Amino acid sequence: MIMNKLFGKHALVTAGAQGIGLAITRHLLAAGCDVFVHYRSSVDAAREVEPEAVKLGRRYAHASADLTQTSGCEQLVAEAVKFLGGLDVLVNNAGSLIGRRSLADADDDFWAQTIALNVDSVRRVTRAAAPHLIAAAKSRGGASIVNLSSLAGRKGGHAGSLAYSTAKGAVLTFTRSLAGELGAEGVRVNALAPGLILGTSFHNTHTTPESAKATVAGIPLGRGGSADDVARAVVFLASEYDGFINGATLDINGGVYAC
Repeated sequence: MIMNKLFGKHALVTAGAQGIGLAITRHLLAAGCDVFVHYRSSVDAAREVEPEAVKLGRRYAHASADLTQTSGCEQLVAEAVKFLGGLDVLVNNAGSLIGRRSLADADDDFWAQTIALNVDSVRRVTRAAAPHLIAAAKSRGGASIVNLSSLAGRKGGHAGSLAYSTAKGAVLTFTRSLAGELGAEGVRVNALAPGLILGTSFHNTHTTPESAKATVAGIPLGRGGSADDVARAVVFLASEYDGFINGATLDINGGVYAC
C-alpha cells in the first residue's frame, strides 16, 4: 500500500500549518511520515498539530522562516534535517497570489515579490534540500519532491492574476527541468496543479462568492475541491520515491480542461 511505502520517511512541508499545507501535513503524518513543518507566522496552527502527531506515534516539529531569503531557506532545511535525521520527501507548498493586478498596475516591486514568493522560494528550498534528498535516494531507495503549482499556471488564471499565473507556470517548467537533472540521482520531481480549492484562506481572500459559483458551474464534477483532495494527491506523488513517475503534473480540478 502507498501509506506503508511512506512509513518512517522524513518529510519537510513548506507553508504546512494552514490551508492546503495543513491538510498535506496531516495526511503525511497519517501515512506514517515524520514531518517538519515550515510556517511564516502561523505558529499557533503549527502547534495544534502536535497532539495529532503524538497520537499517531510520529515525530513532528516546526519552525518559522522567510523563504524569500536564501539564508532563511538554508536554515530551515538544516533544522529539518537535524530534527528528522535526513530527508526523503520535500513538499514545496509555499506561495500566494498576493493581490490581483493588471499588467499596467503590476509594477516592478509587485512582480518581483510575486516571483520571489512563488518561484524563488521553491528554488532556494530545493537547492538546500537536494544534497539530503540525493543521500536518501542512495541509502534509502529513492526520494521525492512535490511542487505545488496551480491551474492558473496552465490556463493563465482569472483577471488580475498575470504575475501569479506566470510564476506558477514557471514552477511547472522548473519541475520538468529538475526532474531531468535529479532523476539520475534517484530523486523524482513532480507537481500538482489544483483548480478551485474552497475553504482555504487563498480563495477566501482572493475569490468572491460570485466568482467561485461561476467557476463551479464550469467544473464537470459540479463542485469545488477541498484541501484534502490536494493532500491525497501529495501523498501519492510523495510515495513515488522509488517509482517511475517523474517530471509529471497532476491536475486536480474536477475535470476542467487544463492544457
